[in-house]
Amino acid sequence: MKNSYQPLSTHVQYVKGVGPALADKLSKMGIYTVADLLSIVPNRYIDRRSINTISELIPGKGQSLCGQVIQSRISFMGKRRKRIYEVIVEDDTGRIALIFFYFNAKFYAKKYAIGTRLLAYGDVAPYINRLQIIHPEVDILDDTQEASSLSQITPVYPLTEGVHQKTMRKIVQNAWDNFNHNIVPIFPDSMMETYRLSDPWHCLQEIHFPSSDLDVDALEEARSLAYRTLIFDEFFFIELGLQLKKNNQIAKKGIPFSSAGSLVTDFLKTLPFELTDSQKKVISEINDDMSQPHPMNRLLQGDVGSGKTIVAIITALRAIEAGYQVAIMAPTEILAGQHYLSICELLSGVQCSCGLLTSGLKPKERDTILSDLRDNRLQLIVGTHALIQKDIDFHSLGMIIIDEQHRFGVEQRAILREKAVSTMNSAQPIWPDVLIMSATPIPRTLALTVYGDLHVSIIDQMPKGRKAIITRLYHEGQREKLYHGLQHELNAGRQAYIVYPLIEESDTMDLKNATDMCEALKKEFEPTFNVALLHGRMKSHEKDDIMGAYKGNQIHILVATSVVEVGVDVPNATVMVIEHAERFGLSQLHQLRGRVGRGVHQSYCVLMADYKRSEVAKERLEVMVESNDGFKIAEEDLRIRGPGDFLGTRQSGLPPFRLANLVRDAAILEESKIAAQELLVRDRLLNEEPHKRIKEVLISRWEGRLNYAEIS
Repeated sequence: MKNSYQPLSTHVQYVKGVGPALADKLSKMGIYTVADLLSIVPNRYIDRRSINTISELIPGKGQSLCGQVIQSRISFMGKRRKRIYEVIVEDDTGRIALIFFYFNAKFYAKKYAIGTRLLAYGDVAPYINRLQIIHPEVDILDDTQEASSLSQITPVYPLTEGVHQKTMRKIVQNAWDNFNHNIVPIFPDSMMETYRLSDPWHCLQEIHFPSSDLDVDALEEARSLAYRTLIFDEFFFIELGLQLKKNNQIAKKGIPFSSAGSLVTDFLKTLPFELTDSQKKVISEINDDMSQPHPMNRLLQGDVGSGKTIVAIITALRAIEAGYQVAIMAPTEILAGQHYLSICELLSGVQCSCGLLTSGLKPKERDTILSDLRDNRLQLIVGTHALIQKDIDFHSLGMIIIDEQHRFGVEQRAILREKAVSTMNSAQPIWPDVLIMSATPIPRTLALTVYGDLHVSIIDQMPKGRKAIITRLYHEGQREKLYHGLQHELNAGRQAYIVYPLIEESDTMDLKNATDMCEALKKEFEPTFNVALLHGRMKSHEKDDIMGAYKGNQIHILVATSVVEVGVDVPNATVMVIEHAERFGLSQLHQLRGRVGRGVHQSYCVLMADYKRSEVAKERLEVMVESNDGFKIAEEDLRIRGPGDFLGTRQSGLPPFRLANLVRDAAILEESKIAAQELLVRDRLLNEEPHKRIKEVLISRWEGRLNYAEIS
């Protein structure tokens, strides 16, 4: 009997065949409820509709056969005599071997007893004088069962450790059998017709249990009506939530800052260079926002070295001139320290008090900073997560600038905004202006989605005189050539970074590590040149001392982990060597490369990569060699990696993507955005009867992440 009273929000452990232990494993896939389980989309499909005789099989992908076991035993394969389980299957036309490398001998002997009839599916490969299938999918047939009863299109689901494919199919089937009657339409008929949508019941049935007359290619490429509907649904609720957040932002009371005065003018006079046209355009956009009666919420994108810091300082000075404090939050102590030093240097010609707040401060220093913030003796504070601790109080925080924002969670950004609101002595909450900066270029399609509630400014022009970094791909056999090139640059008075993915030796990964290689490099280059190690586990003062010595050219080779990925600015450094470059993502490689090329000298980036790199790694590294354009690299990264992990939906504050692909489905994204905007024009709070179901689903999907939107 169906559990008609149980909703789709029922915890997954109550699905037949799940229980607490399996539910815990499923949680690692983001599956907590029945709805989550039924929303899991297959990675691909197995087409078992065509069953071949054994004589018809040829080497190649995905083929089915039906036969009888004539031999079942432990055997050995190859020169190394690898232990395997071998099942020989026969039909009227020939024989084939089914090979298993991972097996329980007692269980397999029983399962594949001689005389057992079975249906097998897998990739057929030649081996010596026969054909074989390694680890096929197998269904055991009973005495009366025809193979044709199992000839179907079978889903292959994503898995996590301890969950098998057959288990996943079984529990999806059980969830469907007991809960499918609770799947009801979300969109009104008018929307279904306008945007060519199917109802969710039929969509999920088609995706999990496709009928034998469907086009497998259309399913796998997400071109079927069912897939189109579910992709639209996913995008629509993300766009609807973002639009509501944007509308809510506009409805808030902000600070209408007056136009820039003498403080900004005086600062511009001290600059030894002229702003680029792109910087001027972005400053104009920010000034327009700051003059509005509602709070600014703007994303500033710019490639490494494009001049975002100058724009941030000009923005900060305008707020300071109006009598407000400014907080600049950076993700690491190294980056916060670098910002503080460079900002103090740039502001040395104007009247502005600055401070630095990190967790590494001594208690007395920290107390002084906190007191100065409360009493308005500090106008600009640079800090890390330390800025959002409970005992941090501001006098009048009116501007928040967040650097490398993708390193911060949504909650952390919200806490800093709340601190600003609490400083305003007003009956109605007054919200600060927020400028979010990112040196990780984000492709337009992703920015449309992830930052749909922000206005976006882009610095797409590099300062004059910047030379493109020359990037080369080396392997271990070219290490002598690498060291010769390093020696040449060091002899010319330049400096180098050498970055490793690990701090210390690992038992699980055969990789060079920063600690051991620092010692090896000392033997190679000292005493002529100084070599030092920098990593994230060091104490703050140790990191500060090393970075100070490196900036002062007292350290010539800095061996580091990716702690130097952002913010470190040493114009004299001209060589970036990235060891095991195949282990890094494209955007991370581009960020690391951006640590050089910041001065007047030609700079170089050498990617040291293993011969045995994967096809994806090869593709990534080739993109790095071919391009210095961060936005082009980001587009390639999105294409290669897909949207799921590009920024991480946990950090972006978005509901997770389960199916939609920002590259493949860009046209559906545009449609869903228009649909969401049109709906909110008609029914701003989604209170009309046809839209109440949409409102329920929206609140459920966003799970409290709508950030003060009236609807939540």
